This record gives sequence, C-alpha cells and structure tokens, in this order.
Amino acid sequence: MRAPAPTRTPAPSPSASAPGPVDDVRLSPQALNRTLLRRQHLLERTGASVVEECRHLLGLQAQERLPPFLSLAARLSSFDPDDVTRGLEDRSLVRLLTMRGTVHLLAAEDVGLRAFTATVHEREIRASQNVGTARDVDRAAFLAALDEVLAGGPLPQRAIGAALAERFPDHPATRLGQLARSAAPLVQLPPRGTWRGAGGVVYDRADRWTGRPLDAPAPEDVVRRYLRAFGPATAADVTAWSAVTRLGPVVAAMGDLVVHEDEDGRTLYDVEGAPLAAGDEPAPVRLLGTYDNVWLSHARRDRVTAPGARDAWSGVNGASAMTLFVDGWLTGLWHVVEGRVVVLETLRDLTRAERDDLAEESARVEALLATR
Repeated sequence: MRAPAPTRTPAPSPSASAPGPVDDVRLSPQALNRTLLRRQHLLERTGASVVEECRHLLGLQAQERLPPFLSLAARLSSFDPDDVTRGLEDRSLVRLLTMRGTVHLLAAEDVGLRAFTATVHEREIRASQNVGTARDVDRAAFLAALDEVLAGGPLPQRAIGAALAERFPDHPATRLGQLARSAAPLVQLPPRGTWRGAGGVVYDRADRWTGRPLDAPAPEDVVRRYLRAFGPATAADVTAWSAVTRLGPVVAAMGDLVVHEDEDGRTLYDVEGAPLAAGDEPAPVRLLGTYDNVWLSHARRDRVTAPGARDAWSGVNGASAMTLFVDGWLTGLWHVVEGRVVVLETLRDLTRAERDDLAEESARVEALLATR
C-alpha cells in the first residue's frame, strides 16, 4: 500500500505554450498522496470554521446524511456538528446539486457553482429515467411555471411536482418534480441535512434563500480553487471532480499556473506557491464517509487508492461501506452499528501503532455519533 519515495529526475523543458515553468522534480505517487492530504487538511486538522472549510474544499459531498459530518470531523481540530445545523438555518450553508450532479454542502457564497455545473445537470436531465419524457416540455415555460409555483415560498418536492402537473398534465407529477430539481437552482432547506433533524425534501430558489446572485464564477477561478484544495492536477482531474467537460483549453490558457510532472511524465498544473509534500510525512488514520471528495476528485482515482482497494469498496450500487484510510491510503471498510465504529475488513494487516491510531480515531468518531 505504501507508494515509492519521490524521485528527483530532470523533467523535459517546457513548450512555448506551457502556462509556466516545469518543475525539475517528478512527483512520486507518495508525494502526490501526501500533498493532497495536506491540502485537504487530512495530515493535520485545521482550526477553520465549518463555513471556511466548506469554502476551501468547494463543498462536501452530501448525498447521504452522515458523510459530510465525518468529512468535517476528520479535518477540523474542533468540530461541533450543530455548527452545520446552525449554518443551514442561518443560511451561511446550503445543500445544493452541483459537482457531478450530486448534493453538496456548500458555503452560501458558492451558490454560483450551480451555474458553473449547469451542463452537468442538463446531461442528467437527458439521461435520467426519473425525469423521463418530462424532459421534453418547453423549458422556458416550465421554468416560468416553477417560479409561479414557488412564488409563495418554499414547498416540498411532492407539492412542487403536483402543482406543475396541473400546468403540464401530460406528464406525471413525480417526473416533473425530478425535472425541477435538476433544471433550476433549488436548495434543500433545513431540517434536511441538519445533525439530528428529520424531514422530507423542501425546496426554495437558491438566490431567494441566500440573497446571493447565481452568476457562474469564471472557470479559471474555479480551477485555481480546485488546485489549492486538490492539486497538482490535470484538466481531466478537474472534470472528474466536477463532471464539467472541455476544461483542457481553459487550463492550458492560464498563464499564471506552474507545471509539475508525475512519474509517468504527465503534466500536472498547480497554483504558484501551493505547498508540496516530500512524501515521507506521517498520515494518521482517518474514518471517512462513503463518497468523500478526497478520492472522488481525480481521473485515475489513484491519489489515495490502489485498484485492489477500489474493487473492495465497490458494490452493486456503487459502494458497499464507508472508508478507512491508513498511512494515507484506502485500507479498509467500516460502518456504524448502534453508535459504534465497526471495521468490516482491512486490506492488509495493520501495525500495532496503526491499530492504536485506529482505536483513537474510532473513539473520536463515536464521540461525534453520541453528540445530541
């Protein structure tokens, strides 16, 4: 599981069109692993607030309830899960479909990422069986009708679908409701996504709920922010993270980026001055959720995983359990049973020090799970 140490071999000279100078060090898998973990605050926890961390990470995958809380607990030195609840209630945090067409927990100031990922949601509409033939309704008329439906305030998704079915009687209400969540920037309102809250999905327009414009950020700005949290990386990596395509020309034209190479000679782009790790830093055990962004945000999915580890994680529905990282790499699977961390399997034997580290991290997660 441990990758080789960094190699220091001269890289080829940059071409005239390269964004910046080529670094003279080829970055090993281990160096890239530790660099990613450092930028993700998984080598050392950070004192950032919940909103600041969501902002730094450009959101946390939040399709399921527990994973974003695990992601924050793994990264923040002091984490109160009720800070997420308070953020959703005071509207400094939102739950919104963005990257990869999935629900993310975002800082409210990042609602513009919904417009950045607009093409992703259009692809989802075209492919989704849940939307079905509702995709064929006149889109301008549909969006105008949706605005009318929400004019009186937030509504549950079922009520939105039923109201839309009165205006588009040729399509089932459930499919019209599914079209609404993908075609328009709708945030999921609390108590959905809060620590101990329960309730169905209630939607409102993101701009009205947050009081912020929905203008898309410049792609170059999104790339720079991605690199600060996930780099060095390729344009294909940015696409793997966001599902937004055709970013190669954008990245290639950014003259302020610097260039590194991996051991295979692939060009990796980065923001100037971003920290690089040597590769020998210790990486503590971390218990993360099913779909943490740390291993969903690179095209090869190899920054923190090996092929065998990915195969062990995968199941018929895309995943079988939550993820255990040891020494920086995916090393096992776990789940929660009655408030306790239960490791289902490890992909190699752990050392005594690693078992002790796992016990300490498990206790930390169980304390989180016990929070009322």
